[in-house]
Amino acid sequence: MKAVILAGGTGTRLRPLTSYLNKHMLPVGKYPMILYSIRKLKEAGITDIELVTGRSSAGLFTEFLGSGRDEGVSLTYRIQEEAGGIAEALKLAEPFVGSSPKFVMLLGDNLFEEPLTAHIEAFGELEEGAMVLLKQVPDPHRYGVPEFDAGGETIVSITEKPADPKSNFCVTGIYMYDSSVFSFIDQIKPSRRGELEITDVNNAYASKGQLRFRTLAGWWTDAGTFDSLHEAASRLREGEPE
Repeated sequence: MKAVILAGGTGTRLRPLTSYLNKHMLPVGKYPMILYSIRKLKEAGITDIELVTGRSSAGLFTEFLGSGRDEGVSLTYRIQEEAGGIAEALKLAEPFVGSSPKFVMLLGDNLFEEPLTAHIEAFGELEEGAMVLLKQVPDPHRYGVPEFDAGGETIVSITEKPADPKSNFCVTGIYMYDSSVFSFIDQIKPSRRGELEITDVNNAYASKGQLRFRTLAGWWTDAGTFDSLHEAASRLREGEPE
């Protein structure tokens, strides 16, 4: 199975740090943030990875990561010329994914404790569809929130930042798709902010009853703010050997 890591964006909530440095290259504990996504994938047995980032940041990643050899992976790079949403960035990876029937996509600012191996294996057993990883949170209104079917086995829909959340779970930045995801991206329209939203892609799967989920154990954070960046650094430091 292949994987795609999205590492673009402007990192507005982390300015002024991100005025001169891509968010995913900020240090978290001992290492730049991007390294944790790569190592989580390697731990799960995925070594063929494409990293999608913006033009201004590409040199930072290639200089630090190179071909991925030092991490035991094979890295390729794809440039997103301008901000157009997560789904647009994913669409750029279509040539890389090629004929692979299934793949994993990570948002590079998601840091988490649990290995991905069991989740990826469970997704591999599905004949078709997509899978998202959820996390129970105290403030679901800040995220994309799933609504479940009566049996609690599939997601009926996902609502972004709802005033009245249908559950206390949020959709994390860990996604698994079959190859039909690219045709779904072709069918969605830009949102009011002019971007192709990954929630619309996930809801296309949900409308067909093909959006499965699993729940993350252990801690998880979207390291897109100073508070969450500090939290991630503290948690990762706690888990490091003396």
